[in-house]
Amino acid sequence: MISLIWTLSAHTRYCLRRYMPTNRLLDAIRRRPNLRWGIPAMLLAVPYLLIASICTNALADGAPGWLHLVVLWAVWNAMKFTIMGPVSLILLVRARIAEAVARPGVRRDRDAGESLNHAAAEPLLHR
Repeated sequence: MISLIWTLSAHTRYCLRRYMPTNRLLDAIRRRPNLRWGIPAMLLAVPYLLIASICTNALADGAPGWLHLVVLWAVWNAMKFTIMGPVSLILLVRARIAEAVARPGVRRDRDAGESLNHAAAEPLLHR
């Protein structure tokens, strides 16, 4: 029973990750070159909140109950985009710190290699 539930949840996650446009967009934003688009992507939450507001008003006026699902969907997507802004900012800072830490190490290794080559060449010059 547990393996069936596990398999079903794995297939559902795969389907949602692969075919839902918002998930694909968020996956693209999480890549290193696109992390800078996380804050502007927060603006995509506005249309979803507008949809949720319109559907909530329609429900208050007596619209069909299935609009509750649309409200849930819109609020969920709005939350995903709102949370992605700060998360992408944190990921960008972490990536830039890692790149800055790696950069001097490369210079240090290159300089050490040049000094070793220079030191190895010195005895040949003094002969």
